[in-house]
Amino acid sequence: MMLSITITPRLLNNLMMKDFNMANCYHHSLSSVKHYGGKPEDYQAIHDWFDESKKIMPDFRHRALRHHAEGCFACEEKFGTTITNSDGKKVPVRLIAERHIKEDLGFVPSMIDWFKYIKPQKFMRIGYMKDEDIMKRETI
Repeated sequence: MMLSITITPRLLNNLMMKDFNMANCYHHSLSSVKHYGGKPEDYQAIHDWFDESKKIMPDFRHRALRHHAEGCFACEEKFGTTITNSDGKKVPVRLIAERHIKEDLGFVPSMIDWFKYIKPQKFMRIGYMKDEDIMKRETI
């Protein structure tokens, strides 16, 4: 006997959203307060930056853009090496970034850890166009 399942948009969405532990940025900020002191507002911009990609991919896949070691360094580049919280304590931005990722994933992966699971598609393998090919397209 063969079982038939119809994949509806709702079922597909439920399967994609199996990530029930996805924390809200405010909860990440509360965690930062617990670990480093200060107020949630001291950390909110950093956590918002990490999860900003939810705008374009509102499920766990958004994390592939910043939730990795390189994302920690990019965060540090954007916000500085340290922030001074409202208690006057200097907190390393990279530590805040790493904690955010560990709270979401359990560890800090490399970018390669994410990208090695991307299934190559034909459009990804197309090389650059030669100048004469560009000229041909522009005259058509």
